Amino acid sequence: MFGMGPWELILILIIALVIFGPSKLPEVGQALGKGLREFRRAANPVREEIKEEVTQDQTTNVTKAVRAQE
Repeated sequence: MFGMGPWELILILIIALVIFGPSKLPEVGQALGKGLREFRRAANPVREEIKEEVTQDQTTNVTKAVRAQE
């Protein structure tokens, strides 16, 4: 996961616990989760557009290759 091992994740959780405290930690986690969901939701249309363009380019290249052989 992101090139981090279990010890790095544990260290990050301990630091977050010290900084935010046990009462704020669930709120911070919830806010991070919500932000990540919104980012993924915004990235999906871009990802789909890129896939469509690649598919169109591949189709065009195959069509040109077939016509060149005729």
